Amino acid sequence: MPHALDAAAVRRWAAACVQTLDENRDAIDLINVFPVADRDTGTNMLGTMRAAADAAARAVTDAANAAGADAAGTDAASADAAGAFAASTNGSGDDPRTDLVVVWSALASGALAGARGNSGVILSQVLRGLAEVLGPRPTEARAALARADVLAARAVSDPAPGTMLTVLHAAAQAGAATDVDEPATVLTAAAEAATTALAGTTNQLEVLAKASVVDAGGQGLVLVLDELAAEITGRERPPSKGSLAASRAPRDADLLRTAREAGSAEYGYEVMYSLAGVAERAADELRGALRGLGDCVSVVGDGGDRWAVHVHCNDIGAAIEAGIEAGRPHRIAVVRFDDQVAAASSRFATGRAVVALARGTGIAELFRAEGATVMLLADRDAPAAADIVAVIAGTQASHVTVLPNSDDLGEVLSAAVTEVVLAGQDVLVVPTASPVQGLAALAVHDPSRRPGDDVVAMAEAAAATRRGKLTIAREHGITWVGVCQVGDVLGLLDGEVVLIEPGPADDGLVVAAARRLLDRMLSGGGELVTALPGAAAPAGLADDLAEHLRAEHREVEFTSYQGGQVEAILLLGVE
Repeated sequence: MPHALDAAAVRRWAAACVQTLDENRDAIDLINVFPVADRDTGTNMLGTMRAAADAAARAVTDAANAAGADAAGTDAASADAAGAFAASTNGSGDDPRTDLVVVWSALASGALAGARGNSGVILSQVLRGLAEVLGPRPTEARAALARADVLAARAVSDPAPGTMLTVLHAAAQAGAATDVDEPATVLTAAAEAATTALAGTTNQLEVLAKASVVDAGGQGLVLVLDELAAEITGRERPPSKGSLAASRAPRDADLLRTAREAGSAEYGYEVMYSLAGVAERAADELRGALRGLGDCVSVVGDGGDRWAVHVHCNDIGAAIEAGIEAGRPHRIAVVRFDDQVAAASSRFATGRAVVALARGTGIAELFRAEGATVMLLADRDAPAAADIVAVIAGTQASHVTVLPNSDDLGEVLSAAVTEVVLAGQDVLVVPTASPVQGLAALAVHDPSRRPGDDVVAMAEAAAATRRGKLTIAREHGITWVGVCQVGDVLGLLDGEVVLIEPGPADDGLVVAAARRLLDRMLSGGGELVTALPGAAAPAGLADDLAEHLRAEHREVEFTSYQGGQVEAILLLGVE
């Protein structure tokens, strides 16, 4: 059933936001946006929301303490009333008589004081906009979304499409378009529109499209709006995983570095501080001064005389001095960006990864079982460079080894690797022209070796593996061994046609051709044969080849796996 947005409901919503942002923090942090990996958005939004929820909790506690103190100084009847007041909270601090404006104001002020990063600053303005309207007028959800939209847009000096602001604007528009100003209807429509807008961000910013990700801040905002809709509609949530506890622990060294959420890589530091007792005009002057020092400038307030300041710059002293001219800065924080730090470990989640491109579900599973990150390709179509970039970037590894497992991806793979390398990842391609060569290379992969030495070893293993392929001719052609017609069975060795079996290709013809191709491959020697039958391979083909080897090449070890590929009846490797 729909709930009223009273003080208790607002606090439940804030707690739910902290929970869901905490549960999704890593996923949001790991959304990778080139040219620089964004790995702090989820953490920043969680920290901001936690500060807001803690402030609201303190406001309720202070109000309860004040009520108890007043009751203690009056007559017995009043004391009894105070006891009833305490009992009504059930020990939770959720006082139904606490003024709704106080709770909303505490949320907004707490978010502003604890805002972290660009996404945190924007979130603080979303909360301020909701508070300014829903505090005094809790049923006017459309106006609250519109106010949040306006304030959040003002917080960004150079707004761009495809960001958190885009998602918020879509939510506000959807809320305004509802037939009735009933909070449950408005907020449900807003949350649904935000989800749709989030999916669209991938195609609105080139950096998002290249990495095939949605905007990280927008993802966090969708979670916040969805929780608000859930609270007011009465939708059930998973049980809470813990209480909200404020932390006053000192910042350690890791917190003095962060990932860049936006702005130019020209600036190496993020400067943030709070101001109190500052008039609107002085805030405007400060905003102008900071724009002369860097980018990503925001000077945002809580609707009173408190302000949060944020700028990316190189001259830290000048940024702080500008704040001193406007008022008295406090809670000063200066962090440097990970992309300005030489150590690769500060930018990536892991040191090494192997990416294998694969056609055929069976082949893909083989590479996954060996620990590779797999990009499953369409049966015959070449992938887009942006798709390859997204997979390599998604490994979050400082050094990536790529196994193309094909001889027809040269141009698109080169373009993708060039883009990733320019963005800061170290990427090397092992020239594997077939999955059998890729498996041989992966078998000697050793993460404990130096990356360069490991790639050389993998390349040597791939080169030592002869590759065979049995396929059906799809067009008339001239080969080194004669003319082939459509439907003929072709046997290829290291990319060259070495046998033609005139079609039509029945099972018996395919088995005979497979034996001949295998004999041809073993004529130069070999100790291990790997067979990968395709989707169209005759049943029992692998068993037939095993029997053939026992009869003709007893010294050779044989192994086979169902490859599932479409373009080849059979793939063979000889080592």
